Amino acid sequence: MFDRTNLQVLANHARAAAENMAHTLHRTAHSAFVKETQDFTVMLMDRSGATFAVPMELGATWYPGLSYHRAIAMVNDYRPGDVAFTNDPYSGHVATHAPDTHLWKPVFVDGEIVAWTGGHIHNTDMGGAVPASLSRALTEIHQEGVRFPPMKLVREGVFDDTILRIMSTNVRKPDLNIGDIKALVGALNTGERKIQAMVKKFGKAGFVEGVAALLDHAEAQARAVLRAMPDGTWQFADYADEDSVEANPCRLKLTLTIKGDEAVLDFTGSDPQLGSSLNVPSGGDPRHTMLLVGVYYALYTLNPKILLNTGLTRPFTCITPQGSVLNPVHPAAVGMRSLTCARLRSVIFGAFSQVLPERLPAAAGWTAPAGNNCIVNVMTIDERTSRSVIAAVNPVVGGGGAMPHRDGTNGSGADAAYLKNTPIEITETETPVEFVKYGLAQDSGGAGRWRGGLATEMAFRVFAPDSRITARNRDRSFFRPWGVLGGKAAGLSDMVVNPGTDRERRLGNIDTAVLQPGDVLEIRSAGGGGRGDPFKREPWRVGEDVRRGYLSPAAAESDYGVVIRGGEVDERATERLRARHTPSVGHFHFGPERDSYEAQWTPAAYDRLHALLDALPIHWRFFAKTEIFRRMKGRSGPEGVQAAFEAVCERFPELPRPGPVREAAE
Repeated sequence: MFDRTNLQVLANHARAAAENMAHTLHRTAHSAFVKETQDFTVMLMDRSGATFAVPMELGATWYPGLSYHRAIAMVNDYRPGDVAFTNDPYSGHVATHAPDTHLWKPVFVDGEIVAWTGGHIHNTDMGGAVPASLSRALTEIHQEGVRFPPMKLVREGVFDDTILRIMSTNVRKPDLNIGDIKALVGALNTGERKIQAMVKKFGKAGFVEGVAALLDHAEAQARAVLRAMPDGTWQFADYADEDSVEANPCRLKLTLTIKGDEAVLDFTGSDPQLGSSLNVPSGGDPRHTMLLVGVYYALYTLNPKILLNTGLTRPFTCITPQGSVLNPVHPAAVGMRSLTCARLRSVIFGAFSQVLPERLPAAAGWTAPAGNNCIVNVMTIDERTSRSVIAAVNPVVGGGGAMPHRDGTNGSGADAAYLKNTPIEITETETPVEFVKYGLAQDSGGAGRWRGGLATEMAFRVFAPDSRITARNRDRSFFRPWGVLGGKAAGLSDMVVNPGTDRERRLGNIDTAVLQPGDVLEIRSAGGGGRGDPFKREPWRVGEDVRRGYLSPAAAESDYGVVIRGGEVDERATERLRARHTPSVGHFHFGPERDSYEAQWTPAAYDRLHALLDALPIHWRFFAKTEIFRRMKGRSGPEGVQAAFEAVCERFPELPRPGPVREAAE
């Protein structure tokens, strides 16, 4: 039986093994997106495929609760040296979009599987309709690149050349894909050796028992955090700017119920699956890791010593109705699911923020909980070599939300922090672009006693004709990252071609562009939301922000009531200005755009909309939603939705008429 000391020793060994795997992959990967940006994972799994250890220093941070059990079961007759893989979001529900190629390897001891090593790399391209395979405009999974259901890639140590030839034929940069995959196989081999060393140290039975104890301990820690919260039910909703090329908002709604040491996250009332690639393929798994990333962050914020493994998921149950944006059915496109996952985390943090308002942060510019992160890919010709190039340029990451005790982190919101900056010198060496700007955006953080983190802005010039740009996860150009407890919402994102010239073109949330020689593309993320009354921020802090270039003098005066003259705080003028201030009320500050939108689309209007849509067959729902939105001009509230629906039925008699609808429970 493992006591607490021995269990911690095993946990340390397991994490060290995972870190070794991550370093192996990081040092041997081929693409900049893996070796520099670090969009990859590695993990150790128990005999059922449940993750029991992940690295903390390298790679993506979304997957400590991932279970491979459904994918593992789809492959037969594992033998020593085998490696299986998949990138199909609808087979096994491990991969969640086609560029994420997941591999797993059995670890045998005395002829018995005692554990698995696994992980994924984000391939720069998997073929499909657009370079890098990802665009909001895609409408079905078949457009998003070649897919492989779970199958063996390596058989007893030998790669299957047929599979590699199929991949090479269908992707735009096969050398990068295959190089990264082989680097991941090397990482799995490293993990296998480390597991075998742990078995030698603890014994086979002791190792298996210890792994189970690690999962149980994480579960107990999660339940302890929940028990420290009040019982009750809280609701929160948030929006992605656009659900498709139709440009209507995509709404996610959460009803969080905490009772004792368990919690239910009910996403009923979220939008139906979309006619775009923003769908999240959870497969209806009530504990799918993509649904619970925001929960991991809440738990880790409240207990930084918590073990990160699948045991954390056990106290939580997610409800995602089939045919919704969080549980789509085949062949719905899913490539841009990371944008929706950002909103998913924002609704989770919005709900938990109401449970524990003094302990959780405001909205961040990316994911914890409510901002954006744009990953920019370029496909162009390198005139120096006459070769085509497709590469990730740099992530444009939003600011972190203000914390209960400090300002939000600039240019690094929550779990976007794992998306490391690629040094400009490396990017310009590997990709024929010239950077003209890369830094923090002034006045972009939400005002507050604690200021939201600043957004990132980047601009670069291209040199070849018809250079194609994809800017994945463009969002927050309309709905701002929110502030809390008197803090203000943050600045919006933007994307502009040739800014400041007579050829300037604003792209809004468009995530693809074709540039010509000399064109400059400028991208700015959203900032992080503020926390607390900004007029209570010490004037010297505001003055320091102005000196650093974080704030303009005009924003210091209008947002904080601090008057700057000659580069210094005018104390008397500041006191007079602040004396006239009336603090804002309410838990959240969303900004004028959302306030205006929700004056028309009230919660009751959305309840009526979803009552109508849920009564329709799945394949009619998104069409009906789009047509209802088209007819909402001059209408509002549930009566307006009902009238718009009646108009849709009149225009499209083929539309199935639902029976009496039942409004969603408040």
